[in-house]
Amino acid sequence: MKIVLPLPAMLTSLFVVAVEHLPFDVDTFVPWRVPAPYRKAARDALDTPPSLTVTHVPAPWRPAGLTLTGDERRRIRRAGQHVLVSTTAPPRRLPGNAQTARAVARALARQCDGLLIDPSTASAVPACPRSPGEPEDFRLGDDWLTWDVQMRDDATCPPWDPSETAACDCLRVTSRGLRRFALPEITLDGAACAHSLCATALLRSVAHRLVADQLAHLRVHPLANCHEIDDLLRIQPSGALRGVPPFGVRLTPCDADLADLTDLTDLGEPDSSGAIRRLKVGPAPGSGRLTCLKVGPPSGFTGSVNDWLCAAASLDLTSADHPARPALAA
Repeated sequence: MKIVLPLPAMLTSLFVVAVEHLPFDVDTFVPWRVPAPYRKAARDALDTPPSLTVTHVPAPWRPAGLTLTGDERRRIRRAGQHVLVSTTAPPRRLPGNAQTARAVARALARQCDGLLIDPSTASAVPACPRSPGEPEDFRLGDDWLTWDVQMRDDATCPPWDPSETAACDCLRVTSRGLRRFALPEITLDGAACAHSLCATALLRSVAHRLVADQLAHLRVHPLANCHEIDDLLRIQPSGALRGVPPFGVRLTPCDADLADLTDLTDLGEPDSSGAIRRLKVGPAPGSGRLTCLKVGPPSGFTGSVNDWLCAAASLDLTSADHPARPALAA
């Protein structure tokens, strides 16, 4: 069966730099002080009609729903101003336009000791270990994706023996960040909490495959308004297990109970102090875009979800992947 993923005409990607003080005019900083190799791309994106906008807001930025460390929370509380870096372009401009916008935001954050926030992943963007600025080559593992790991309140796992997974199905892991690539988020529900790392690793492999296929489709069909994918995804084991038969994953469209899904351009209404108290990201209601795909065993698999995850772990599906920073401990 095919799953049709509608592609929007335009796609927005947003980054926020929270700062205590901005010692310069952003118009004099961007693009001239954006480091290579993104300076020319930033300059071109600012041309008419602009696909990149950089806006200084002299007010605090206080959105809900971010996953931050204690130090990051302290920094955002001290920040009295923020800069919005936004790119709006057709999906065929991915991932270059998002990389350029994040390169500009990185440069601003570094110059004024600001905290760089990615609303799509609901987390701060750490310094890249491979480069002082934005890496030139695109890798999904370079903090373009995080994971929301939740345990249901009515957890069935015995608290005295959490490794006993036969009766436990309390885990739900959901991606954050795939919507930036005009893809639904992916979720795995009903596994044992002891398998959180395995579930995240499997979802990471699925995400890498979906993004790679999406970008390849856009390169071949730059004007496409949809992308058809199979509901049965076959993931090839890597590393020492290369050549082993692909591992099957079933994708099912689902209604995600994610409170932060709405249009990326909706930045919320400022309060009396000018602070934005809410920021929601994702497909607009009524847009026809899928918000989520449920990941599970292929039809015909006779074991439980936990059995399926253990089989995936034995194949080391993610040994070649650069790990993404989790939104919550996984």
